[in-house]
Amino acid sequence: MTLTLPFNDHVAEYEEWYKKYPFVFKSEVAAIRELMPKGENIHGIEVGLGTGRFAKALGIKEGIEPAANMRALALKKKIFVMNAVAEKLPYKSLQFDFVLMNSCISYFTDVQDAFKEALRVLKRKGCLIVGFIDKNSRIGKYYEDRKPKSIFYKHANFYSVNKVEEELKKAGFKELQFSQTLFHALDKTESTETPLPGYGKGSFVLVKAVK
Repeated sequence: MTLTLPFNDHVAEYEEWYKKYPFVFKSEVAAIRELMPKGENIHGIEVGLGTGRFAKALGIKEGIEPAANMRALALKKKIFVMNAVAEKLPYKSLQFDFVLMNSCISYFTDVQDAFKEALRVLKRKGCLIVGFIDKNSRIGKYYEDRKPKSIFYKHANFYSVNKVEEELKKAGFKELQFSQTLFHALDKTESTETPLPGYGKGSFVLVKAVK
């Protein structure tokens, strides 16, 4: 997948971005954690887990990542990560209570195939949690404007909330629940923000969808 090349070749820049905007990271983690299933013996994976930064913060023990240099850092964090893509998950059916796809759907070759694969590996009543920057939000528009000159966004396909909702329902998911955070510009996010239900105000949107 050519879309993984910027992440494989620019790991240091990727990590530095999160150091530059620590409260963006913390706000996203807080919003994801709020939607994750609770209870004992909950087993989930992260798809496109990058360097394992979010997986470690959220207590997720395994997942996939196609960029080799990012996998190497995730492995150092004691996360079991396999070389695979979202459109072809290396897992048997009906295995997991949840699947997390955070800030990665913009780089999938086929988002519908990826959602169907998540549906396949989830247990009955399991959930897919998708986190993404809303194309129509403040930060989404900022990213769109920067695409021609950006290492990471040049070939990204940013989605609107309505498009993600449409693709999830088409794949067979139901009971969609929305949450949002990042209510300011990146450089104005100076504390961990409390997520709010719904969408339309925050740039970072989460959808929890049930199998």
